[in-house]
Amino acid sequence: MTARLRIPALWCVLALATGSVLAAQQPPERKGFWIAFGFGYGSATSSCDSCTAGGREGALSGFLKMGGTPSPRLLLGGETNGWVRNDSGSTVTRGNASFAAYYYPVATSSFFLKGGVGYSVYRAQTSFVNWSGSGFGLLAGAGYDVRVGRNISLTPVINFFAGLLGSVDAPGYVGSGGYSQNIVQVALGITFH
Repeated sequence: MTARLRIPALWCVLALATGSVLAAQQPPERKGFWIAFGFGYGSATSSCDSCTAGGREGALSGFLKMGGTPSPRLLLGGETNGWVRNDSGSTVTRGNASFAAYYYPVATSSFFLKGGVGYSVYRAQTSFVNWSGSGFGLLAGAGYDVRVGRNISLTPVINFFAGLLGSVDAPGYVGSGGYSQNIVQVALGITFH
């Protein structure tokens, strides 16, 4: 496990350990509007028709999500996930915006699974040219709400978001087709119920 992955993983373990006592005292209650945000580590890779898949790159990653609660076992909402890396004078940004469903297999449990579809983007800004592409996006993941207050939870998550972008182009340059990307994100969030 790399040093960059250890810190977010440690946050998640601490959140679970610290909140488990509080969670036992406060049964989960899901209703109405909710909002959450969090930060952590993301590992990204990409491929295209005329390039070989490179290794995974790590960087800062985060999410923002909000929505409503049709039932105690199902939340619906929108989620954005982002990943940013600065390297040798260039900035690479990857992200997804998804319509997502959050499913709690047991209504009295705090564990959830998520899935969603939406829009994926890629941007690479260098001192010479700016590359960009966008297309279909997917989201999957799991998490756990650790209640630390009546309406607040610490929420460790692991997310997978991916995009099928077609081509990535820049003004005056022809890009390669078949571009795709995927990011694995480990983060700790705060959820307001």
